[in-house]
Amino acid sequence: MHNMSIAQLEDGLRLKTFSSRELTQHFLSRISDLNPEINALITVAEETALKDADKADMSIKSGSAKELCGIPILHKDIFCTEGILTSCGSRMLSNFIPPYTATVVRNFENCGAVMLGKTNMDEFAMGSSNETSFYGPVKNPWDTKKVPGGSSGGSAAAIAARLAPGATGTDTGGSIRQPAALCGVSGLKPTYGRVSRWGMIAFASSLDQGGPIARTA
Repeated sequence: MHNMSIAQLEDGLRLKTFSSRELTQHFLSRISDLNPEINALITVAEETALKDADKADMSIKSGSAKELCGIPILHKDIFCTEGILTSCGSRMLSNFIPPYTATVVRNFENCGAVMLGKTNMDEFAMGSSNETSFYGPVKNPWDTKKVPGGSSGGSAAAIAARLAPGATGTDTGGSIRQPAALCGVSGLKPTYGRVSRWGMIAFASSLDQGGPIARTA
């Protein structure tokens, strides 16, 4: 399943080839096995993810599922998530549990997507190698002696290692595009203003933009 695209996974869920719980558990198992080496995640939200997967399975069964329902997703740790650590890769926020959720994350939740956890990043998004995180450097899964790029290096490395089919990132001056290139995956910085920045911790508000990272465009 981890080598399938998001579109293929959606087809598998609709055809009931596998359930969202099975899919989610598959990726959680890969995270448990592989993340200790590449350090792509700061937080694994296993309990929440499995609950969300069960809800998604109910929506799919009832025929009320929206696009992306049941698809496991990772979010860069720059997006606030209610009740779940949001550190921005910094010791300063190592105990920050937001009382609200970023619009980007909420939009995924409203579609029924499953959040597996939060990805590692350069501290406060200020870096291009993902070596400045309080939680340690992220390794490029193709060669762990190499950097994955940054600041969304955790998201790009996670996708390259097949720890999730898709992830969010942010791009101010290349922080999605550069790690996507270094990890051999697809990343996009959307047109400024196309994606809400509410609940996204700012670096340079006139340039910051949220966007996706996945295996293919």
